Amino acid sequence: MGENAVVKIERALLSVFDKTGMVELAQALHDGGVELVSTGGTHKLIAGQNIPVREISDLTGFPEMMDGRVKTLHPKVHGGLLSVRDNPEHQGAMTAHAIAPIDLVVVNLYPFEQTIARGAGYDETIENIDIGGPAMIRSAAKNHAHVTVVVDPDDYPALIAAIAETGGVPYPMRQKLAAKAYARTANYDAAISNWFATTLETPDLGWRSFSGRLREVMRYGENPHQWAGFYTTGENRPGVATANQVQGKTLSYNNINDTDAAFELVSEFDPAATAAVAIIKHANPCGVALADDLLTAYRNALRTDPVSAFGGIVATNREIDAETATEIVKVFTEVIVAPAATAEAIEIIAAKKNLRLLLTGGLADPRAAGLTVRSVAGGLLVQSRDNRSVEDCELKVVTQRQPTQAELADMRLAAKVAKHVKSNAIIYVKDGATVGIGAGQMSRVDSARVAHRKSIDAAEAAGLEGALTKGSVVASDAFFPFADGLEALVEAGATAVIQPGGSIRDDEVIAAADAAGIAMVFTGMRHFRH
Repeated sequence: MGENAVVKIERALLSVFDKTGMVELAQALHDGGVELVSTGGTHKLIAGQNIPVREISDLTGFPEMMDGRVKTLHPKVHGGLLSVRDNPEHQGAMTAHAIAPIDLVVVNLYPFEQTIARGAGYDETIENIDIGGPAMIRSAAKNHAHVTVVVDPDDYPALIAAIAETGGVPYPMRQKLAAKAYARTANYDAAISNWFATTLETPDLGWRSFSGRLREVMRYGENPHQWAGFYTTGENRPGVATANQVQGKTLSYNNINDTDAAFELVSEFDPAATAAVAIIKHANPCGVALADDLLTAYRNALRTDPVSAFGGIVATNREIDAETATEIVKVFTEVIVAPAATAEAIEIIAAKKNLRLLLTGGLADPRAAGLTVRSVAGGLLVQSRDNRSVEDCELKVVTQRQPTQAELADMRLAAKVAKHVKSNAIIYVKDGATVGIGAGQMSRVDSARVAHRKSIDAAEAAGLEGALTKGSVVASDAFFPFADGLEALVEAGATAVIQPGGSIRDDEVIAAADAAGIAMVFTGMRHFRH
């Protein structure tokens, strides 16, 4: 069959769980002279609209059985789908066994992904694994030279238009629909296998699949010469993938990456206990603060690095109010993401028509299990989500000086922020707000000094003398391999340090802290983020 051949649709098999658009499709096919065959609830829906349709049992000669588990797994179905129309042997078999060709299959699957998303039990989840549907999809897609397969209601209008325009379905369209069909069954099977791996606590299966559904093709990736698409996995986790974009331009690749980083960070803080604001630039926080109200938290977060905050992402852990919105829009901001916003706040933000406002409806659970995936040449690096924090640690004071309660509170904040900063990470905090952040340096000493230097600039911008880091506490995402890193913190004015410990030179670092008269606490937990 030629590459531009149009296959006329004479018989269609319709079997869908999601019945969106099915009546309109069935009517259009019937009006075009297509014989309709259907199953179960789909047959009931179509027949209920007085559209002529055969039951699948009429085609196969067997009733649906075993609670619908067995209805389309039959030679008269798969023979009709897989037969090569211009192969004499295939045609002979069809004649000998009274197998009628099927030219169109419209199938979507039992809602397995939705079932696991709502936390259904084991047995119910198993029952929502579709068998006949994927089998028909794969048969029809393999034989796309002769058969059209449709798995997505969004493709019904294009199918109807093609039949009306050409009298059938052109080959290029059948190719694309077949490719989409295999992508769908791959995604479906990936969801099933990953559910088994999670449920049985067996992450190290011989094969793992990671998949998603295309939400949109983006203008470009990190740079204009790179292709990019945004795929969603169906994970029921509040954040950038599930948020409602109230207003603003389309999110870019970099916007999505940065917004995710910002929202995951503020989700570390219980909104019932404190207001939290994080300002993110290039996936690293340039300011984080806690306060009794969002306005104060935002102002304190902005003070950390007002230069880097320009063009950044702002995330909050509470509903945005009018006063906070008024303050945020004074600085050029790319995205605001929050659980909610008042009507007054939304109206204020609307004055900046390009500013994206995302409302998530809730916070991401920082304790939730999950996997993160990163590509490398020829492979994937997969690990469990870093869902632990300083609250899980037994803090051990290793210096002569004990930290004060105020220092301990700031240490906990600094440690939580460090978890979300690219390594090597050094976080200075004072009075519930960051006052210096060193990120992504090749040396921990450099991170300490970069943060100190920027805190001097921030102090000058705030009309203060010296450095904001004077009198602060510091968190390090990993141990200090040498005492020079600790000494750099002392030079910046730090009075207390929290770090994992575990270096072979811990004694030297502790001695340096004692010599400087500062307090130091070990957590025993590292938080690298590369």
